[in-house]
Amino acid sequence: MAVKRIEGTIDVVTAARQRLLNVFSNGVKVYMSFSAGKDSLCLAHLTYALIMEGKIDARQLVVIFIDEEAIYDSMYQMTVRWRKRFLAVGAEFRWYCIPVRQVSILHHLQNNEEWITWEPGKESEWVRQPPPFAITRSPYLEYPGQMNYQTFCTLITRDGIQIMGVRGAESLQRATFLSRMDLGRGGISSRNAIYPIYDWKDNDVWLYIRENRLDFPDAYIDLYRVGVAKRHLRLCNFFASESIAGLRYIAETDPKLWTQIERREPNAYLTLLYWDSEMFHRSTRKRRELEGAEPAKDYKAECKRILFQEPEKYFSNDSTQRTWRMYRAFYIRNSSAMTNDDFRAMHDAMISGDPKLRSLRALYTRVYSAYADYSRATSTQEGVKKYG
Repeated sequence: MAVKRIEGTIDVVTAARQRLLNVFSNGVKVYMSFSAGKDSLCLAHLTYALIMEGKIDARQLVVIFIDEEAIYDSMYQMTVRWRKRFLAVGAEFRWYCIPVRQVSILHHLQNNEEWITWEPGKESEWVRQPPPFAITRSPYLEYPGQMNYQTFCTLITRDGIQIMGVRGAESLQRATFLSRMDLGRGGISSRNAIYPIYDWKDNDVWLYIRENRLDFPDAYIDLYRVGVAKRHLRLCNFFASESIAGLRYIAETDPKLWTQIERREPNAYLTLLYWDSEMFHRSTRKRRELEGAEPAKDYKAECKRILFQEPEKYFSNDSTQRTWRMYRAFYIRNSSAMTNDDFRAMHDAMISGDPKLRSLRALYTRVYSAYADYSRATSTQEGVKKYG
């Protein structure tokens, strides 16, 4: 699906402030997701500033922090500071340390792809202990790992409106998702989420932080110093496929945290050895240059073998079987329009695991965009000559 972009007549900060005013004008509870990341800090400061200006009522606000256990200490300290600020103005701050299900690409080696934060019975292995004021139980969670934190947040915010610092510029998948949202009549009631800074770009975020002199986690500086590009500076779940490569920097920038992570996830050392490989959805130009030309391979046949001839070898539990069904359906519908490079991307995604189906969504975009280009080209005489 194509995403149509329309230029606005006001700046993104003014637009975000107006969206927040509109949300609070409903008079219902407003749940703000907080993570201590750069986007979350901008949303928190926008909201806090409106409270200090007397334009919104702090008593409507409930800040939610889902502590993922394996986080940088600077993120923890940043959250402690913002908790104090919001509590001081009369807002509620809920700090959850509960056993929800998370994705772990490291567990793909065990054909599982999941881990549970704050898992009961593994207290001695936890990366750290919960703060004394943390919420460690919830009636919505009947057993450890019953749901992921996104589902949990949806359940606990049903009586109000969620605001989240999700931006379309972070990925094509997020931009497509946001473009499909129905914010008209009935739209907000079926999905109670609003994204006030959805149209901010990376430069908007960093400029806002600079102009408002906001503190941000030192982990960003550490990552930048070891060579991570500004556009790739993200602090999120250490073990997810989109962020796993960043684990290798922790051993260099934070040895204490690395020791705690290895105790919690013994397979973490694999990122130091194989981060630049198909195992972790990576294949940089430097690696390809070192390895030289790869022998020709029929990736369509490989995908067919994995999906139809030996699926039990690669998809042996409920979680992975769902992935298998989705990839198999995609293969059946689209294989005739796919190139060998497309099949290679599909093969690598299945081998390394795709529990969130992000690679599959990217594959959809890749294949359908190429088909649309081909259709447009062949509709002209020059295109007919080019493509035959």
